[in-house]
Amino acid sequence: MTDGISPQRGEVFSYESFATDAERGLLTCRYRLDDREFSERVSLAPGPRWDSPQAQAAARLVYLLAGVSYYKTAAPAVVDLADTALTPLELGFLREFYTHGLAEFAYRNGLDLSSVRFEARLGAEVSATVAHQPDEAAAPRALVPFGGGIDSIVTVERIRRRADVALFVASRPGDRFEAIERPAAVSGLPVIHAGREIDPQLLRSAEFGFLNGHVPVTGILSAIGILAAVLNDRDAVIMSNEWSASVPTLVHNGRPVNHQYSKSDSFEAAFRGVLAAQSVGLPRYFSALRDRTELWIAEEFATLTQYHATFRSCNRAFQLDTTRRLGHWCGQCDKCCFIDLILAPFMSADALRAVFAADGGGAEPLSDPALAPKFRTLLGSGTKPFECVGEVNECRAAVLLAARRQDRAGCALLQELAAEIAGRPDAPTDAEVAEMRRPVGGNFVPAAYAFCS
Repeated sequence: MTDGISPQRGEVFSYESFATDAERGLLTCRYRLDDREFSERVSLAPGPRWDSPQAQAAARLVYLLAGVSYYKTAAPAVVDLADTALTPLELGFLREFYTHGLAEFAYRNGLDLSSVRFEARLGAEVSATVAHQPDEAAAPRALVPFGGGIDSIVTVERIRRRADVALFVASRPGDRFEAIERPAAVSGLPVIHAGREIDPQLLRSAEFGFLNGHVPVTGILSAIGILAAVLNDRDAVIMSNEWSASVPTLVHNGRPVNHQYSKSDSFEAAFRGVLAAQSVGLPRYFSALRDRTELWIAEEFATLTQYHATFRSCNRAFQLDTTRRLGHWCGQCDKCCFIDLILAPFMSADALRAVFAADGGGAEPLSDPALAPKFRTLLGSGTKPFECVGEVNECRAAVLLAARRQDRAGCALLQELAAEIAGRPDAPTDAEVAEMRRPVGGNFVPAAYAFCS
């Protein structure tokens, strides 16, 4: 039994089975927590490709990663893979996906998942000589997961210069997020939609006494993206995960807790390894922005004026409950504050005000003194928010750069924040700020997509 986990919350989480239906274009994944059964369904276009070895291998990976959403309802001490044999590589990957991907969930619920036991039959690893080798001479055909924010927009506009590109969007069947569909329409590119239908019991968590918390959803969507790429004859799934996604949100008891774990370089490297070890040949997987800072991405996005009236990264735009979903920026959440801050050095004050006021929105966050605590948190005062926001030094660099703009001289909150940062002994120097506007670190971009690096 794992320390800190009560046996009343369930003893064993089991992987039951997965099945595909080519005629309906449907993947069904089944799991069990003691006597409670769960099922998740993923729908894509039907057709004979579903029966290919590549699609079956991709569906199996979706099954493995999607289980985490149901495991966390009770976080038991044992995960039983039952009849699903794993290679040692896959077992290690899945264990890391659970422990690191659920680190925020564990931190918030006061749990220790480090001793969770995985029971699985081990199969043989595929040798490097047998594993599939990508055809570097083939014309690139990319699938880009698209969320309608500045990162995925920058990726799309860079990739499309040399490759055939389709966008990938996953949502509940029949549901569409305006914040994604509108900038997708601006791109003019085809969109491949996947329906992800989680078990309805998860939406009744309070009634059933389930534990709640963040799951590494980008990892699950990555696996669904691989399946979509196979079904649509795409050779790569290209993510838009930046350098700062690898920086932990906090460190607790000596262990990193990263809200963005499944966007990190460690997840990317591990998932790439699992994909490469499949003998059937699955699409490449990498982030085009791995070595780019949010500052670099914001500067690039500022030039893509055709998207400025339609992009939206506000948390309220993606509420599952449509009655709570906003059709404009809320201008109050941590994400709104971060986007305003990171774009302020590169877009005019008038342009950013227009962004936040569009479609009946309100004031730009930097014009609201009441939001000073949220901005100070982004700048390193207190715990970084559990959100997809940039690293502290990136935010500090953005404040210093934005405060120097003539059209921001009258922005009292921005000038106040910049003065605070400039007065710190660890304030970024001009040289350090310049470094953030260039590539940093490494990336996993393959030769066929070298133009992305």
